[in-house]
Amino acid sequence: MFDIEKTAGLFDLRADYVQSYPYGSGHINDTFCVEVDQAGLRLRYILQRLNSNIFKQPIPLMENVKRVTDEALRSLKAEGCKEAVRCTLTLIPALDGKPYGQDDEGNIWRVYPFIERARTYDMIENTDQCVQVARAFGNFQKLAAELPGEPLFDTIPDFHDTSKRLETFKAAIATDPLGRASSVQKEINWFLAREEDCHLVVNYLASGELPMRVTHNDTKLNNVMLDDVTGEGICVIDLDTTMPGSSLYDFGDMIRTSTSPAAEDEKDISLVTMRMEYFEALAQGYCAAATFLTPLEKSLLPFSGKLLTMECGMRFLTDYLEGDVYFKIKRPEHNLDRCRTQIALVESIESQLDEMKAIIAKY
Repeated sequence: MFDIEKTAGLFDLRADYVQSYPYGSGHINDTFCVEVDQAGLRLRYILQRLNSNIFKQPIPLMENVKRVTDEALRSLKAEGCKEAVRCTLTLIPALDGKPYGQDDEGNIWRVYPFIERARTYDMIENTDQCVQVARAFGNFQKLAAELPGEPLFDTIPDFHDTSKRLETFKAAIATDPLGRASSVQKEINWFLAREEDCHLVVNYLASGELPMRVTHNDTKLNNVMLDDVTGEGICVIDLDTTMPGSSLYDFGDMIRTSTSPAAEDEKDISLVTMRMEYFEALAQGYCAAATFLTPLEKSLLPFSGKLLTMECGMRFLTDYLEGDVYFKIKRPEHNLDRCRTQIALVESIESQLDEMKAIIAKY
């Protein structure tokens, strides 16, 4: 489908192309591992095509990535990190000096050095991994905390604006194009009873009481590379959704994706629970790195898990009401099942908030 050798030639690799093959488990961009020979030394690079159907403005997105990775590299070197280039993604420039290359069909591509002796995991295996992932994301935020210049470009506007997500949800209830609302009134009422929670962080950001940070916005386990030997979180990857936001969005999504043993679409909601030992591992790792947090940010860390889980559940239910037009489904009530697991997780979090607050105070 793509001429990878020709595309790799758009970049300043200063090496001879050897071979390439699809790489990773990502579902959005096309990713390839490219092997080259550089004066007798075999090297590997990651070559990616940005999906312009998802990311409508790939060039401003790439300018975000360059600014953030350059700042992270500068900060790591200032800290005296001996493996600075291994601890952050580093863009290889195209032959014209830009941080991306464009092929004859208009596709936007980028190249990173392959980070050796480290890998990603799709499923959390233990609390040690939670500590490492949370520390890596906290360190990512810290490295970019003093990013100079104008705010980053919003790659997905209003991505975590829960007030606007609520408006969209209410509109879906009102229009009810498939007549599904009456059958899910219990779930609708559940979200509407928590309407005030949707406005809290948005209002704090608007008033300036919460600072706007550089945030990753997709803080899943598989977006952190862990060292093959030490298990340490080496490098945060997949920076396409990096943009202005609240630190609470990143920590809250870690709680949502890491603390429950159940799958996101588990039908048996009795299996869904917020495991306190996993929350404590996240708190330990994140607070150790995110030394820049304000008192208000710290106080809202437990609530962030409730907010981000509630937001995700509301998005699933909105899509169900609208006819499953956004999230891919494998069965008729797939989005409804996903919504119900999020509701169950929020209820588990709500029942443990006091203990969660005590853990945050501890760290």
